[in-house]
Amino acid sequence: MGLLPATATNIISMVGIGPFLTIPVMIAVMNGPHVMYAWVAGAFIALCDGLVYAHLGAALPGSGGPYLYLREAYRPFGLGRLMAFLFIFQTILVAPLSVAGGAVGFADYLGFVWTSMNTWQHHLLAALVCLGMTALLYRDITSIGRLTVVMLVVVFLTVGWVIVAGLFNFSLAQAFDYPPEAFTFDRRLIVAIGAASVLAMYSYGGYNQVCNIGEEIKDPTRTIPRSIVLSILVVAILYMLMTMVITGLIPWQEARESTSVASVFIARTFTDPAQGQVAGIIMTALILFVAAASLFATILGYSRVPFAAARDGDFFPVFAKVHPTKHFPHVSLLLIGAISVPFCFFTLGQLVNWLMQVQILLRFIWQCGAVILLWEFRKDIPQPFKMWLYPVPAIISAALWTYLFFTGPLEGIVFSVLFFAAGVVAYFVFVRSHPARVVDR
Repeated sequence: MGLLPATATNIISMVGIGPFLTIPVMIAVMNGPHVMYAWVAGAFIALCDGLVYAHLGAALPGSGGPYLYLREAYRPFGLGRLMAFLFIFQTILVAPLSVAGGAVGFADYLGFVWTSMNTWQHHLLAALVCLGMTALLYRDITSIGRLTVVMLVVVFLTVGWVIVAGLFNFSLAQAFDYPPEAFTFDRRLIVAIGAASVLAMYSYGGYNQVCNIGEEIKDPTRTIPRSIVLSILVVAILYMLMTMVITGLIPWQEARESTSVASVFIARTFTDPAQGQVAGIIMTALILFVAAASLFATILGYSRVPFAAARDGDFFPVFAKVHPTKHFPHVSLLLIGAISVPFCFFTLGQLVNWLMQVQILLRFIWQCGAVILLWEFRKDIPQPFKMWLYPVPAIISAALWTYLFFTGPLEGIVFSVLFFAAGVVAYFVFVRSHPARVVDR
């Protein structure tokens, strides 16, 4: 993949069903239309964290992404194998949750047109979406690169329609009719921004997908950093514009209750209710395509992680196999797709609730440290891209991730700590059953 398909992979992974479902929830959390605070805060976190990925991805452009970064950065301290194992351990949970969350969101949004859908139909539809996207990925990376560009065009068409239609119909005064408390930066507002920023980061998530397929990127030392920064900037602008026009047409008190806010929004841009209903259905179809495209990119990235670990001897050897003619990790791909199916029988809230906190504790914070450790202690590894203002973005990113972790639900904090402990126990069980792999390489 070159720069365009690599950036497309990031963007279609970022702009899935997330923003269309989280905008109303973010409005509810902020208790007003001033969700722009959360989008800006989220973009700042994403950019700082994106520079972490850019630095690491350019230095270690291999399949598996963070698995390689953590293993090599912590290796001089004897912790490389442990950190790599913990990443793989959390991926076994995070990957199916992420994929199933997108599929469940797909089924949720279809409720705009399929109003009679029952619970079992909803669950089965979500499962079929997971299987369908897995089937589409059962091919070589060159054809996947072309397909991501096509998907990117549809993503821009969908979001662009919302933005352009809104610019001709929205009220700027209504969009920025912030309540008085929005200008009082007290503890309550700061906590609200933190909680809404977690939702924003769920929608921004995916700017690092290119890192998981670094081995399949052309000129990765230049392409990976550029694709990460470009995708964050483009998506941040799109999200802010989309939120502005939606809150400028639909009163925030009503928008926060909607489960299909973009479709309702498009319908209201038409004076004829019949035409508006048709437009809303078309918008729903486009959003569903965008959601499916996001799942496509997400499964693609995650499928390379068990493959890379198995190939390096840190996971079960069967996952190191590649397709005999199409040369892609088919066993790993099928694993991610299959495990996602059972999770489709849970609600989106159940799937997303602790997803961010688990990743923060088991991965995000450690990666921020990995940049500094790699630069200071791994002079044997060429690092062609040094993060801008090193090491400030890594320090800021670690601090903000920590803040988001502790402002999240207490249940999520407890669950994440327990899951971390379970990962450490699982590692020592693995070490005892594979004594030849105890020495950190």
